Amino acid sequence: MSIKSMIGPWVASRLLSEDRLLFERRRFEAKRAKMNAPHLVEFFHDPADPYSQLLQHVLPEFQARYNVLIKTHTVGAPDDGAAPEREKLQAYAKMDTARLSKHWSVDWTYQNTANPAGTQQADHRLRKLGHYQGGMLYYGGEWYWGLDRLHYLESRLEELGLGNSGGEFQPLFAPRRVPSGTGESGAVIHWYLSFRSPYTAIAATRIKALADAYGAELRFRFVLPMVMRNLPVPKAKRRYIVMDAAREARRLGVPFGRVSDPVGSPVERGYSLLPWAIDQGRGFEFVDAFLTGVWSQGVNAGSDSGLRKIIEMAGLNWDAARPLIGNEDWRNTAEQNRAEMMEHGVWGVPSFRVDDETVWGQDRLWAVEDMVKRKAAAPK
Repeated sequence: MSIKSMIGPWVASRLLSEDRLLFERRRFEAKRAKMNAPHLVEFFHDPADPYSQLLQHVLPEFQARYNVLIKTHTVGAPDDGAAPEREKLQAYAKMDTARLSKHWSVDWTYQNTANPAGTQQADHRLRKLGHYQGGMLYYGGEWYWGLDRLHYLESRLEELGLGNSGGEFQPLFAPRRVPSGTGESGAVIHWYLSFRSPYTAIAATRIKALADAYGAELRFRFVLPMVMRNLPVPKAKRRYIVMDAAREARRLGVPFGRVSDPVGSPVERGYSLLPWAIDQGRGFEFVDAFLTGVWSQGVNAGSDSGLRKIIEMAGLNWDAARPLIGNEDWRNTAEQNRAEMMEHGVWGVPSFRVDDETVWGQDRLWAVEDMVKRKAAAPK
């Protein structure tokens, strides 16, 4: 076992812990109070970005609720490293924000807007604070994306006594509980997943619960991680994703944080066993065990001892699995899954498809549930 594999999970656990987060918040507020500075929320607005437009639309209502100062910075589009599929991203964002505005009953329509000029100073501020795209709110060392993460900022401001409601706290856009019902849908949920995706890790038990609640079949469409497909993932983006996943995991009660990054060989070793696990009728158990192991228990899936632990957690036989480790049979399937995912307009994970409807993100399981309900209600 390398020193990196030994100390990496400990470092990650500390970095992603709630204790560290609360300590940093206390330190920020003490410094702000000492300087007699206002409670400043910085909005990094990309006028061409649908998510940023939608967030801008609801900010007046947010401002009316909280005693904060909002400062807007107009930024340009993210660079190619942060948005490797720019045209697909814009098309998907328009569709997804339309879905969001309908879901939250927000009277808003996207307006085609050209990328702004003269944003160098705002872009520099964005990068200096550690982010890479617009549609973001920043307060006291933490980032909040769009409508989806606004409730976290609201909760934080309420705890600071900055709310104006005077009644019981209710965020503007509270996440919907999923599943919210049951039934026999007859649906097939295609789950595009990656063993290196923290968002996949925190979605696993929830998508399984959703499938079970509606009698849906869950199919595992594993793909190589972006960096193993030669798609760049900048450092700022990697950091934000894992910090955001940790925040979501705490809210959802999903174990997360003691991380042993499975990029490279560990992912390949896991994928070499996944088709066999599926054939054994333990596909989900293996996926869940792998994700739990590397994202919350610090298991090194690149070692035989680590992979054995995962296999046994999944209720599978190590002696039967061991000869299969490292086979290449899975590669064609992974590539077919990637191509299929791209054909349906998405290129990242976790994504979900029911018939020809596709949605991207662990925070869109409510949309997956709606898709499953429509399938159940469709004429047979």
